[in-house]
Amino acid sequence: MPESRYRDDLLIAVALTEFTVQYEQADPELAEHAWQLAATRLVDHDSRPASAIEELEIGTSRE
Repeated sequence: MPESRYRDDLLIAVALTEFTVQYEQADPELAEHAWQLAATRLVDHDSRPASAIEELEIGTSRE
């Protein structure tokens, strides 16, 4: 799989995970659907949300 596709899938999974957290109370069904989509993307790459964030270097300073 091309590196750009892998990175895109990780970014989408992280965004869907964040959406899930933000909308969990407002619309539980939609939040659950978003979580399932995120999980599917991560399973395709044998990854977890925390490792996706690490691989994308989100929240870390680049020197």
